[in-house]
Amino acid sequence: MQHLDHDRLVFLALGESEAADGESTHLDTCAHCRGELETLQHVAGLGAGTQGLNDLPDPPEHLWQGIVAEIRAAEELPTLNGHRPPRDGDAVGEPAGRPAVATRPRRGRRWRRWASTAVTATAAAIIGVVGTAVVLGAGGDEPAPQPTVLASAPLAAFGSTPKDASGDARVLGDNQLHLHVANLPSVPGYYEVWLIDPKTMEMFSVGTLSKGSGDALLPIPRNVDLSTFSVVDVSAEQYDNKPAHSGDSLLRGTLTG
Repeated sequence: MQHLDHDRLVFLALGESEAADGESTHLDTCAHCRGELETLQHVAGLGAGTQGLNDLPDPPEHLWQGIVAEIRAAEELPTLNGHRPPRDGDAVGEPAGRPAVATRPRRGRRWRRWASTAVTATAAAIIGVVGTAVVLGAGGDEPAPQPTVLASAPLAAFGSTPKDASGDARVLGDNQLHLHVANLPSVPGYYEVWLIDPKTMEMFSVGTLSKGSGDALLPIPRNVDLSTFSVVDVSAEQYDNKPAHSGDSLLRGTLTG
């Protein structure tokens, strides 16, 4: 059974988006994903519960030492292509003009389940503390307001894309485009997100996606007229150093609202 992506479970736990029909069905039948989601929701609730505190205690020294040790250990691990990730001071050999493909380091030994859960809980707790500090720094104990959704669009498979590919787009009041995509076909290059004027087919790139399923937040220029550039398009692109749209659209939808 293929489990839900961890990043997607984090978004669901934080309430950033709602589970799609297929995801809800999977969570009903998969104890592993349901348990991970419940753990993340519990940790997120603990972080939200600290918003009434005016003074937060400093984390214990051993916690920070453990986090630093974990980061350093990850830097020494090989990536999927056999090379360790670059660190500060390394020469950068990636040509400019196209985004690099990010790979995740993979450990050579199995971790116990409690270790994985502990790392997830630590990261979520840090996010909660940072979020609390931002709220308290702004003054008052009220939680920070959620960004307003200015427009939204369901994204459907386009052209010859398999029909199970789907997604949705939301334009947020803080000039960001929130995308959720699922089941995009594998491509040899990468996925790029565009805003298109359907009358003139003029378009510009908003950003890229690192994988075919999951969530992303992409910045939108403040001077963009979304009533004109109303079509959201996700395309398959090659590493060919050509900035123009490839013509291979995978998902497309029209913003309303």
